[in-house]
Amino acid sequence: MDFAPAKRRDLPESIVPMINVVFLLLIFFLMTAQIAPPDPVEVMPPVSQSTAEVPQDGVLYLGADGTLAFAEARGEEALEAAVSGGAVVLKADAGVAAVEVARLLPRLAALGAKDIRLVTAEGAKP
Repeated sequence: MDFAPAKRRDLPESIVPMINVVFLLLIFFLMTAQIAPPDPVEVMPPVSQSTAEVPQDGVLYLGADGTLAFAEARGEEALEAAVSGGAVVLKADAGVAAVEVARLLPRLAALGAKDIRLVTAEGAKP
């Protein structure tokens, strides 16, 4: 008779600790993620066929009612704040008359804007 203790079967590794770590990492990344703030002025840009990328920060907004906004600044302060970097990205509403945008360009140039870019929405391809 064999009275030696029976060999223990090795149990498979538990996956629960790995699942816990994955959920903790998921919670960490969700809590520390930077969510983009909403635009200061609701703007629907005109449609074009351009596919260039638009920067998310440093944008001068021109609303349908003529409101100028740049970050927290409004009106003339927004113009001065937008020009401080030299290059200006202008996101104007499609409902704004071209005359209004044309009147804004010399004002930006007088404040020292060297490069002015107009943001448009990507339209249908021909």
